[in-house]
Amino acid sequence: MFIISLTYLKPAEEIDALLAQHREYLREQYDNGMFLMSGRMVPRTGGVIIATADSKADIEAVIELDPFNQAGVASYTITEFVPTMTAEILSQFQQH
Repeated sequence: MFIISLTYLKPAEEIDALLAQHREYLREQYDNGMFLMSGRMVPRTGGVIIATADSKADIEAVIELDPFNQAGVASYTITEFVPTMTAEILSQFQQH
């Protein structure tokens, strides 16, 4: 599992101009099963994506497709973790 933290590098106007394209990118990653949850930070300084993939390299390759990344309006931090405890609804992601 991976936590992808986005930090906005540009003003909100530049982020908002790309928001429709970014959301389409997110939908594609949900459809292919990689992204599980996403949303903006509060205050709105970036966003967070919870993802599943076989490797960090797979996550890095998908981030390259993000319009925010392509336009240079966000930076990304990827944190890999092994979920050993989960709420029942998320138990399919638990590893022992």
